[in-house]
Amino acid sequence: MRDLVITENITLDGVIDAAGDWFGPAGAAGADMSDVTEALNEQMRAADGFLVGRRTFEQMRDYWPQQTEDTTGVSAYLDQVAKYVVSRTLGAPGWEPTTVLRGPVAEEVRALKSTPGRDIVTTGSLTLVPELITRHLVDEYRLFVYPVVRGEGQRLFADARAMPGLRLVECRPFSSGIVLLRYRTAAS
Repeated sequence: MRDLVITENITLDGVIDAAGDWFGPAGAAGADMSDVTEALNEQMRAADGFLVGRRTFEQMRDYWPQQTEDTTGVSAYLDQVAKYVVSRTLGAPGWEPTTVLRGPVAEEVRALKSTPGRDIVTTGSLTLVPELITRHLVDEYRLFVYPVVRGEGQRLFADARAMPGLRLVECRPFSSGIVLLRYRTAAS
């Protein structure tokens, strides 16, 4: 069975939406992000599936393919990885290889996890992620914690009742002040 991994950029107070310009896909201007980039590359090597909601997919589709001078490897990875988009309304994806998952989320994700392959990573997807958490479909959380406090915005664990039991498996600080926290769920 494949692992479903939630990867989020998150503030110290748990905010995952990017409102307020606290996060940029290339990191802070002038900051050395090479160690963060290497951690992302490790994640990309371990995953062959990318699961997102429609809005995140459309935002990424409109941004990453145009990044012709991307030195992080994210653009090249996203161009080739199997992308799965949860949507009842998306027509032709326009970014291959992409499969649109139109059925009930829990059924579609369980079926996807049961196929052969490596990790399936989810990022962004502010509507999809809470549903994956609530339905106990997540095996691991990889949280890139930024040294920022927003005070408002959508939080990863907005519904504390859905909070799974977690086991810390890695804590890695980066030179930029970002810290990667990796947690496995109690069931995995």
